[in-house]
Amino acid sequence: MAEQRYRNLIVDGLWHNNQALVALLGLCPLLAVSNTAINGLGLGLATTAVLVASNTTVSLIRNFVRPEVRLPVFVLVIASFVTAIELSMNAYFHELHKILGIFIPLIVTNCIIIGRAEAFASKNNLSHSLVDGISIGIGFTLVLVTLGGMRELVGQGTLFDQAHLMFGEAAQGLTIKIENFPGMLIAILPPGAFIGLGLLIMVKNLIDQRLAAMAIQKTEYPEGSEEIAS
Repeated sequence: MAEQRYRNLIVDGLWHNNQALVALLGLCPLLAVSNTAINGLGLGLATTAVLVASNTTVSLIRNFVRPEVRLPVFVLVIASFVTAIELSMNAYFHELHKILGIFIPLIVTNCIIIGRAEAFASKNNLSHSLVDGISIGIGFTLVLVTLGGMRELVGQGTLFDQAHLMFGEAAQGLTIKIENFPGMLIAILPPGAFIGLGLLIMVKNLIDQRLAAMAIQKTEYPEGSEEIAS
């Protein structure tokens, strides 16, 4: 029973309740910094770290915080972790920190984080809150990286450009470049972010519809059953 609970949390965070594609939360940083895959990965990992830390902390203190002051306390907890992560990124990933800019401290106001703290972590135990934070964070990061990769590839003909900002000079060889590719400027402009996100949501909905149709078909015609011709 417990194993199924954890499996459901993971699947919900990655797919069924993906905050970027289903709840449509956290769209401001999602659309603003997803012009390259590396930018998306950097912000996604920072958001995931805050999610995990805040979820676990809120779960631990949930029985000691009065309901009237819970939201200010949650925001204070989140802001503390965001500050620590911002200082760490400035120290160890300075160039990437400069590119992401204001969107790192703005993680404090990300609706995903305060939403999971209020809706889930404040009502569940430590292990469930930890798994929820990890799965929701990874789901959000995957959307950021996918959208950033799409826009980068179509917009400038590269993939994982400036990978050294996260992985050091040894990662220079990770960059994929299409030679003599003119690129489409709209892909790396704000309209390209909206178009790309819309395409991702469309693909997810089509997959969900297909899976639902297959599930109905499987229910109507169980495996091994045979239709008897009249």
